[in-house]
Amino acid sequence: MNSGAVSTEVTGALVGFARTLRHAGVAATPDRVQAMVTAVEALGPEAVYWAGRLTLCGQPDDLPIYDAAFAAYFGGGKPARDAWLPARPRLPRVFAPFTSGPPADAVEQEEPEQVVALSASTTEVLRHRDVAALSSGERDEVRRLIGLLAPATAPRRSRRHRPARRGEVDPRRTVRHTLTQAGEPARLRRRRRRTKPRRLVILLDVSGSMTPYADALLRFGHAAVRRRPAVCEVFTIGTRLTRVTRALRHRDPDAALRAAGSAIPDWHGGTRLADSLAAFLTRWGQRGTARGAVVVVCSDGWERGDPAALAAQLQRLSRLAYRLVWVNPHRGKPGYAPLAGGMAAALPYLDDFVAGHSIGALEELVVVISRA
Repeated sequence: MNSGAVSTEVTGALVGFARTLRHAGVAATPDRVQAMVTAVEALGPEAVYWAGRLTLCGQPDDLPIYDAAFAAYFGGGKPARDAWLPARPRLPRVFAPFTSGPPADAVEQEEPEQVVALSASTTEVLRHRDVAALSSGERDEVRRLIGLLAPATAPRRSRRHRPARRGEVDPRRTVRHTLTQAGEPARLRRRRRRTKPRRLVILLDVSGSMTPYADALLRFGHAAVRRRPAVCEVFTIGTRLTRVTRALRHRDPDAALRAAGSAIPDWHGGTRLADSLAAFLTRWGQRGTARGAVVVVCSDGWERGDPAALAAQLQRLSRLAYRLVWVNPHRGKPGYAPLAGGMAAALPYLDDFVAGHSIGALEELVVVISRA
C-alpha cells in the first residue's frame, strides 16, 4: 500500500473531480474534499475511486451519479473493490462450547477467567426505542436512519398507453403501419396501459402534544419528498394548514427542517384538526391533490374542537383518497387505547392505523404505504 503526500497535480485533479460532482448534484463540500485528499494520501493514488466514494457520497442516491462522473472525468471504469487492499491474514478458528457454569477444572487454571459479553448491535436496539426517550447521540443516529428510508407508493395504471408485444389492439398504430405497406394487411400492433406512482400526501401534526415526535416525522416527510418529489406533498396541521413541500426539497435534511420550521407559524401551538383538514380539502384536496392518493395523517388525535366536525372532514377525505392511513406515536406504547375524542371519531374512516414512535414503526409505515 502506497502512502505519502499527494502531488499538486493529483490534488488539482481531485478538486476538479469534486467540482464535477457538485455540478452533477452531489454535495461534495470542502470538508469532504479534504477528507478524500487525506484518504488518497494514506491509501495511494490507485485507491482514488474508493477513497472518493467513501468520503464524497453522503447517501445511496449519490452512488450512481458518482460512478458516472468518475468514468467521465477519469476515463476509466469501476476498479475492483480489493485491488489495492493487502491480503487479510487467516486467523485460527477456535470453538468454545457454551456452558451454564464454570468448567470442572476452573480451580486448577492459573490464568484469569475471560468474560465475553454478547450484545445486540446499536442500530438494532435503536430500531425499537421510543424517539421521545433518546439521548442526543442516539437521536443523531436515528436521524441518519430516517434519512435512509425510501417511502414510495405502489404504481397504478394510467389512462395513457405504450406499445407492447401483448395486450389490446392499437388501432391507430395498426392503420399507420398498414398505410406504409401500401394498404396490404400487416401485423396487428398492440398496446398496454402505462403505470405511474400514486400521489402521496402527508399531513403532520405540529401541535404541542406532538413535540417529541415532530422532528422525526418531518424527517420522514423529507425522505418521502426526496424519494419522489413530483408525486409527494407534505403539509403541517395544528391551528392552521401550512404547505412545506418546497422547503423539504432541500438535499440536506437539516437545512430542509430549518426552512420548514421558518415557514410554520403554529409550531408547538394548539390543535384544530377539523379546521386544518377542512382548509386542506377546500384548497388542495378536492382540486386533485387527494384524489386517488395515499393520504397519511400523523397525529395523536387530540382535538380542541368538536370531534363530530373532525369525523365529517375525515369522511370527505376518505371518499377522495385511495387509502387513508393514520399514524399515532402513542399506539406503539403498552396499554394504549384510542380514547381521545378525535382519535375515536377518526377510526371508522381509516384503512390503516399504525404507530410512529420508533424507526421500526416508521419502517412498517413504509411497507404500508408501498402496499397500498
